Amino acid sequence: MEFLKAIWDNFTGFWGLGDLIGILQSGKYDELLTWHGVTAALGPLIPFILLIEIIRGAFYKRFKVIHYKISFFTYVLNAFIGRVISFAMVALCIGWFARYAIFKTTFTWYWFIYGYIVWELAHFVYHFLAHKVRILWCLHSTHHAPESMNLSVTYAHFFLEAPYADVIRTTICILLGVNPGMLFVIMFIDGFWGAFIHIGENLVKDARFGFLGKIVLTPSFHRVHHARNPAYMDTNYCNLLNIWDRVFGTYQPEYRDIPIEYGITRPMKKNSFLDAYFGELVALGRDIAKAPGIKNKVLYIFMPPGWSHTGDHKMAHLVRRKYFEEQGQQGEGNATLVEPV
Repeated sequence: MEFLKAIWDNFTGFWGLGDLIGILQSGKYDELLTWHGVTAALGPLIPFILLIEIIRGAFYKRFKVIHYKISFFTYVLNAFIGRVISFAMVALCIGWFARYAIFKTTFTWYWFIYGYIVWELAHFVYHFLAHKVRILWCLHSTHHAPESMNLSVTYAHFFLEAPYADVIRTTICILLGVNPGMLFVIMFIDGFWGAFIHIGENLVKDARFGFLGKIVLTPSFHRVHHARNPAYMDTNYCNLLNIWDRVFGTYQPEYRDIPIEYGITRPMKKNSFLDAYFGELVALGRDIAKAPGIKNKVLYIFMPPGWSHTGDHKMAHLVRRKYFEEQGQQGEGNATLVEPV
């Protein structure tokens, strides 16, 4: 019976049904009007959209099980460990740094706007470092490894990524005065939108969303972020608001004439979960082993992916710059250099 209960708990946990079922079984339907009730009702939404995405893909004969393999196995491996550690780190950071906040905010609408802008800055910092520090990229690369985009990709993360991400994001927010209760609301919204922007082409072909794309980062922008094309590499680090990508020059809309190629630039074993999960760590270990001297070994850990002690650097910003320089040589009117619409 315990085994069957564990299976049931995992099933309802994935679909986000646990809290909603609890409310319905209690008969206290007025609880659906509380914050707990709202989150319980919205929890199953992303998994059910994923189900619709799969069904629609199968109907149009575009569904392939292999496209979900890496995400599925990653979710199973992370089901307990990453979630527990991440929650613990958020609580610890609040306890450690709340006393050092530069000022205190209250849970009001105007401070909520401030809090969300600060959260996006904190998310930008974490996400930028995840692409620019080799050891952090080793953890983040699991999320970029799938070579197709669908909602299951939101579950593809190395189990240590969420804890270090939440340390960075929570610490910045708390030090800048974001109210802890408000922070949890912001994290819920961010998690919901962060999952939704991974929606695949089986459900939404053109995900620019018209005028909305001028205000927020739509799934189209996040598809760009997951691209390995030189024109798109290391852009769109924000999650919902595009303010910090615009401020720091990493804002990149989707070009209409450059189809997105998903995945990472390192050659991978096709659809291999183990390579997606541990491959970058193995590659880093090899680079460290062959690097001469302690200094170069340490630099491989902290320099951006693509850095080499030989000077033959293949870092993303260099690859991107070279690509646009080559495009410019083909003529000033080259279509790939025209701002997308």
